[in-house]
Amino acid sequence: EVRLVESGGGLVQPGGSLRLSCAASGFTFSSYAMSWVRQAPGKGLEWVSSIDSYGGNMAFVDSVKGRFSISRDNAKNTLYLQMNSLEPEDTAVYYCTKDRNSWYNYDMDYWGKGTLVTVSP
Repeated sequence: EVRLVESGGGLVQPGGSLRLSCAASGFTFSSYAMSWVRQAPGKGLEWVSSIDSYGGNMAFVDSVKGRFSISRDNAKNTLYLQMNSLEPEDTAVYYCTKDRNSWYNYDMDYWGKGTLVTVSP
């Protein structure tokens, strides 16, 4: 059974930082690209970032470029999202997702339950 469990969310002030983690199990983690997707209150899903299976290639939505970084530890079956210079607009539930292939193409087949990030004074 595929399991994706996010952690690391919480309340942070504007300009602060958080690191999200996603513990993966039930599949060969190192064989698949992984992504983060978020949903702000009252809004639709927004893709945030993806990383290929090896961790050598990654992509970001324009609004987080230069502030967020994505990484993975294939030995620990864990995906990370480092979020710096957080803005109120980053407030959302962040979902860890598994892609169908080793290269990301916005085709996710499994989702975690999400972790809430709230950016507020």
